[in-house]
Amino acid sequence: MSTRRQLLSAVATGTAVLAAAPLFAQAQGPGSLLPTPGTPGSGPVPTNAPIAGGKFRPFSRIGLGGVAIGNGFAPASGEQSQATLQAAFAAGVRYFDTSPWYGLGLGERRFGHFLHDLKREEYVLSTKVGRLLSATDSPPKTMWQEPSPFAYRYDYSAEGVRRSIEDSLQRLGVSYLDIVFIHDLSPDNRDMGERWSEYFEQAARGAIPELSRMRREGLIKAWGFGVNHPAPALRALEAGDPDIFLLACQYSLLDHREALDKTFPQLARRGVSVVVGAPLLAGYLAGRDRYLYAGSVPAWAPEKRARIMAVAEHHGIDLRTAALQFAAAHPLVSAVIPGARTPEQVQANVQSMQIAIPGEFWEALKREQLIAPNAPVPAQA
Repeated sequence: MSTRRQLLSAVATGTAVLAAAPLFAQAQGPGSLLPTPGTPGSGPVPTNAPIAGGKFRPFSRIGLGGVAIGNGFAPASGEQSQATLQAAFAAGVRYFDTSPWYGLGLGERRFGHFLHDLKREEYVLSTKVGRLLSATDSPPKTMWQEPSPFAYRYDYSAEGVRRSIEDSLQRLGVSYLDIVFIHDLSPDNRDMGERWSEYFEQAARGAIPELSRMRREGLIKAWGFGVNHPAPALRALEAGDPDIFLLACQYSLLDHREALDKTFPQLARRGVSVVVGAPLLAGYLAGRDRYLYAGSVPAWAPEKRARIMAVAEHHGIDLRTAALQFAAAHPLVSAVIPGARTPEQVQANVQSMQIAIPGEFWEALKREQLIAPNAPVPAQA
């Protein structure tokens, strides 16, 4: 028999879901945006202090992920993408992440067009290796909308990685890269599945030593893995000396226990920092009914999101603000890189990083067991 407390909790959850529905309905179209309540903090966007003798970290703790710039989920015009990039820089963003995969080369070209007029030392730039592009009249069907006319093939060999970086330098119009991530070499990559271990062996013999060589040459400053699953990142610790990992889909306000308790401690022992990709779960923590990249929302997610949102509203903040600051609070995290399709979205993301969140909010989430009791949270406002 249900207790009175369970009944009240169920009622409260149901009420929160119903209350959130009209608000979330406003956030379903491409470029949509929920309001950012709360009290803005003062000062510039958060940065990382230099670590003498430590591994490379981006100096900007808020970056711009490049999926939307590469026409992920929906197309964007070149003009809109340039406006978004300009808005990011004007708001204080100094870390930009892209990939040859994003739009099949389109994303890198758009970033390069914008970065051309900036001094190279003013920003940190990361891209990825693992796929080589070749021109075709019939681009493969992918998640990219209106991509460039290229096909792709996987290549984690030394020669393939060297060529990939040379191609990226040309598309981006720069002479060096700050960070290079070995991309999507992971069991959740549907192209690979169980064969990911075979690709990893190729990378262990080719990509990893070649990137270490490029780091010594000064062509790149740092390398790591950019993956949506922890297994390849942890395996990379045994195969080489990585600097930094882009871990997407693994550390968020809604789902973080495995990374917190298992992945992060192993990385910390090696001094490897983490860039959190998809801190908003590809829009789910900004009001969209899209959860990451698989297209389906987990059965447990709507109730948990609604409960967190109810606590956030009680404390005068919004879900996006809570999600971004939570993801950035862990000391191992060197940056969070939410994506943005419009200037308004990127401005809202930066504003969220400057909102003063009451300490009582985080205490309430832990009390209600909505976040892990050992999860680091921002300093109390």
